[in-house]
Amino acid sequence: MMLKNISFAVDSDVYEKFNMAFNLSGETSGEAGKACLRWYITQAFGNALKDKSITIYEALENIKNGKYVMPAFQRQYVWSMEQIEKLWDSILLDYPIATFLFWHVDCNNVSSDTYFCNFLSEVTFNSRKRADSVNYELSNINVKITDTAVLDGQQRLTSLFLSLFGCAYIRPKHARRKVSGGTVAKLLIELNKHKLTVDEEEYNSKKFDIKFTEKVGKLSPTQFEIKEILSEKFRDDNTREQAIEAAIANVPASSKEYAKNILNKLYDKIFKEKLIRYTEIHDMMQDDALEMFVRFNSGGKALKKHEITMSILEAYWPNAKTEFGRLLVDSYEGFGSDFIVRSALMLYGDLVKSNINKQIAEDLKNNWQDFKKTLKNLELVLKNMKIDISRFSRSWNVLLPIIYFMYYNPEYEKNLDGIKSYLIRAVLFRYFQSGTISKLQQMKSNINDNNYEITVDMLEQMNDLRITDGKIDDIINSEKGSRVAGEALYFLGVDWINRNFKYEQDHLHPYDRFDSTKPIYVSMDNWLEWRSNRNRLPNLQLLEGRSNGSKSAMRLVDYYNDMNDEQKAEFCKEALIPEGVSLELENFEEFYEKRKALLASKIRKLLGET
Repeated sequence: MMLKNISFAVDSDVYEKFNMAFNLSGETSGEAGKACLRWYITQAFGNALKDKSITIYEALENIKNGKYVMPAFQRQYVWSMEQIEKLWDSILLDYPIATFLFWHVDCNNVSSDTYFCNFLSEVTFNSRKRADSVNYELSNINVKITDTAVLDGQQRLTSLFLSLFGCAYIRPKHARRKVSGGTVAKLLIELNKHKLTVDEEEYNSKKFDIKFTEKVGKLSPTQFEIKEILSEKFRDDNTREQAIEAAIANVPASSKEYAKNILNKLYDKIFKEKLIRYTEIHDMMQDDALEMFVRFNSGGKALKKHEITMSILEAYWPNAKTEFGRLLVDSYEGFGSDFIVRSALMLYGDLVKSNINKQIAEDLKNNWQDFKKTLKNLELVLKNMKIDISRFSRSWNVLLPIIYFMYYNPEYEKNLDGIKSYLIRAVLFRYFQSGTISKLQQMKSNINDNNYEITVDMLEQMNDLRITDGKIDDIINSEKGSRVAGEALYFLGVDWINRNFKYEQDHLHPYDRFDSTKPIYVSMDNWLEWRSNRNRLPNLQLLEGRSNGSKSAMRLVDYYNDMNDEQKAEFCKEALIPEGVSLELENFEEFYEKRKALLASKIRKLLGET
C-alpha cells in the first residue's frame, strides 16, 4: 500500500481511514486525492510539519538565491504558455493557487550522493506554445544555502519564476527540435478595458487579457509587461504612484481607473499578500520524499515506478532518451524505454528496490556499448533458433535473465540449449504471470550460483521451471485464443513459419462440425467429450491467414483430399498430423489422442527434456 515506508509511527486506525478516503477521492479528482493525502501526512508527521505563508516575491527570491531547489526525481517542466497566462489570471481574480509541499533538507536527511536541480530560468516553447522537454543540471547542494526542496508545486513556481525573473522563447515552427532559445516572448497584460479580447461568457476563459507575445517590436502602448512591476520605481512607496501614472499614460481616460487598479493589485499580489501557502516537512529521508512525490504528482492515482526511475536516469545521463531511441528500432521497436530501465536494474542494481541511482545510471552510460552488443547478440542467438525477438516486445521480462547471462558470460554460445530451454519453459509455463520481480531476482541468483550460466540442470532444480506431467497437461489443454496455445503452436512451427506472413490459430476439425448431428456410431457421452476437446491444442494448428479464410468450415478430410501429394506431405509435416490416422470426423477420438501424444513428445523436446 502507499507510504508504508514512512519512518514515522502512524496509528493503524488513522492508516485505515486514510486508505478508505484515498480510494474514494481517487475516483473523483486529483485535488481531492491530494487533500486526502495532506490529511494523512498531518496525522503521520505531527510536529514535523510546519505550515507557513510567504509572498510570491519572497518565494521567487528564494529560488533565485538557491534556497529552493527540486529533487532530482522532479524533473520535467511541462506547462504551456496558456497555463501560465491562466495562473496569473487566477491570481488577479483572487483565486487560491493551492498549497505547496516543501521538504526541509539538511545534513541529517540528505547525503553526498543526493542530487537536486535548480529551477529553470528560461524555457523554449514550441510553435504551439508548449514547453519543450529539457534536462536539468544536476548538482549537490550546500545545506548552509539550500534548505528546501519542492515536492509539490514545481510547475506553478517555475511558471511564476519564468514570468518575473526568467526568459521565455518561442521556437519557430520549422526549427530543429530541442534547440534552446528562439524568438523572445513577453508576458503582457492589456490595460485598456475597451481592447480586451477575452470572452467573459466562455467557461474557464481568462477574465483579464494576459498573454505571451513574440511580437515585441509591435507592442501596444496600453500593454504592460508583467515583470516590469519588479523595477525599483514600482517597489518604492515614494515613486510607485508616479510609475503607475507613467505606465497608464497612453490608456484612454475611460480606462485609467481600471488600469490603475490592475497595477496596484498586481503589486499587492506579488509583494504584499502571502499567496504561497506551504506545508514544510522536516526530518524526512529521500526514499519517503520520493514516495510522497509519486503520490502527489499522480493526482490520486499511483504513477508507475519506472516513470520515476526513467526520469532519474535522465538526470544522471542527459542523453539517455536519445540513446534509447537509437536502440529501440527495427527488431526492438515497440519494446520501450522501460525494457532498458529494467535491464539496467537487472545488470547493475537491485531489482527488489527497483530504484535507479547515480551509480546504476553511470554504469549503464559507461557500459552502453557492451549493453548494446549484448542485445544485438541476443537477437542473433534467437534468430539462429528461428525465434523472432520482436514477438517479446510486450513480454520482455522473459528476456532479462538471458541478457544477464550473456552480458556476464562471454562464452554463452557454449550453452545455447540452456537459453532455448529456459525461454520456452518460461513462456509456456507462464513463469512471469505473477511475482515478476521476485522471479527475476530468483533467476539472477541462480545464474550467479551456477557460474554465470543457464543450464537445463539448473532449470530442473527450480520448481516453477521444472518439467512435470501436470505442466505438460496444462499446455495440451490450452484452448484456442489463449496465449499458451498460440506460443506452443509458434514454437512447434518455428522451422517452417515465414515471418512475413500472418498466421492464425485454426481448428483442424472445424469447430462448427461439432454443433451438427452426432455421427450415428458415436455415443452421446463420447460426442459431448469430443465437443469439449474441439477447442484444445490437439485440434489446433497455425494456418496462414488467406489459407484459413479459404478453408473456412470445410471438413478436414475434404480439405486434405483437395491437395496434391506434395501439398499433403507439407500439410502433415507442418500441422503435425500423426501417421496413419484417419481424418474423418467419426474417428476424432483416435485422431485427438494420437496427436495429443505427438504434441506432448514434441513439446517435451522443445523444453529440453533429457
